[in-house]
Amino acid sequence: MSAKAESVKSNKFGIKEIVITALFIALVFVFTAFINIRLPIGGNGGLIHLGNIPLFIAAIVFGKRTGCIAGAVGMGLFDVVSGWLIWAPFTFVIVGLMGFMVGLITEKKKSHRFAWYTLAIVVALVIKIVGYYFTEVILYHNFVVPFASIPGNVIQVSFAGIVTLIIAYPLCKIANRMGLREN
Repeated sequence: MSAKAESVKSNKFGIKEIVITALFIALVFVFTAFINIRLPIGGNGGLIHLGNIPLFIAAIVFGKRTGCIAGAVGMGLFDVVSGWLIWAPFTFVIVGLMGFMVGLITEKKKSHRFAWYTLAIVVALVIKIVGYYFTEVILYHNFVVPFASIPGNVIQVSFAGIVTLIIAYPLCKIANRMGLREN
C-alpha cells in the first residue's frame, strides 16, 4: 500500500470508531451526571464524579481521538444539561485536552505500560487543575477562590486514575481479541 493510501486509511474515521466514540461519549456523560457528589466548597461548590474513568479508558484503549471527543462532548454535554452552561466551553477544551493527552502518551506503548498510564493520568490531573483554576479565575474574577476546587479535582482524578490503572490493561487485551482496536 502506498504511503498516501496508508495515510488516508489511518485518518479515516470508520463506523467502528464512530460507534465506539459515541458509546464512550454516553459513558462519560452518565458517569458524570449520575455518579457524583456535589461539594459545598468554592465559588461554585464543586463536583466529584466518575466521568474520568470512561474518559481515561477511551483514551488508553481506543486512542487520543476517541478520548478527546468522548471527554469533550460527554462532559461538555453534562455541563449544558445540568445548568452549568457557562462552564461548557471550558470543559469542552479542558477535558478534550485531557483525553487527547492521555491517548497520545499511552498509544502504541508495548513496554512499561503501567508507567505510561500513570504518567498520562498525572498529566491529565495537571491539565484539569490548571485548566479549571484559570476557568474559575475568569468566571469569578478572583485568584484565591479557585484554590478551593483543587482538592476535589485531585480526589476525582486520583480515584479515576487508580480504577483505570487496575482495569486498562485487561480491557486493552479484550479489545485486541475482539478486533476493536489495532495493536
